Amino acid sequence: MEPIIAVRDLRKIYHVGEVNVHALRGVSLEVPRGEFVSIVGPSGSGKSTLFHVIGALTSITSGQVIVDGQDLSLLSDSERTRLRRQKVGFVFQRYNLLPTLTAQGNIEIARYFGGKSGPLEKDFLDILRLLGIEHRLRHKPRALSGGEQQRVAIARALVNRPAILLADEPTGNLDTENSEAVLSLLRSLNQRFGQTILMITHNPEAAAFADRIIQMRDGRVVLES
Repeated sequence: MEPIIAVRDLRKIYHVGEVNVHALRGVSLEVPRGEFVSIVGPSGSGKSTLFHVIGALTSITSGQVIVDGQDLSLLSDSERTRLRRQKVGFVFQRYNLLPTLTAQGNIEIARYFGGKSGPLEKDFLDILRLLGIEHRLRHKPRALSGGEQQRVAIARALVNRPAILLADEPTGNLDTENSEAVLSLLRSLNQRFGQTILMITHNPEAAAFADRIIQMRDGRVVLES
């Protein structure tokens, strides 16, 4: 079976004035469908750049990135946008919820941009119950705790049933109790629904929730465990 993510000799150079910043230096990795992978490393190691490349948020300098069978370098801008909306869900450290919308409104607007309409599917209602927010959907973000807001953000990322969930420091703004709850939920989503998850974290305890840990340093993969 082909991996859902395949990265081969990936290089990314940012041009800052007359300086070339080598963010990724020949990264290669594969993620099988349904795996939960953590990417760890110090600031500046290339974790976020790799995240943005796999999520079709930024272009590459050289190499190859294949996401769910599509070579990103061969896609037009509109095709990359469609892939992001339909195949990739994003969860960030900042919840990025729209303050004027309820939790349900935040979820439904993502569904709309994914090209879907009508009642939520039954299996997604099961996800809402797993996340424990089915009774909080009518509340706006200001009435929700940090942990609840992050759960709404996860639900929003999953509403279009993306093949891949990319989570960038998803517990960075949460206390220990809520962090453990969110990580346990991600693990449950992976185990119960086969959701492929790629999570960036600086926290070794958070990384341990994954099936595999990839360590990066200076734009390279230095260790897998």
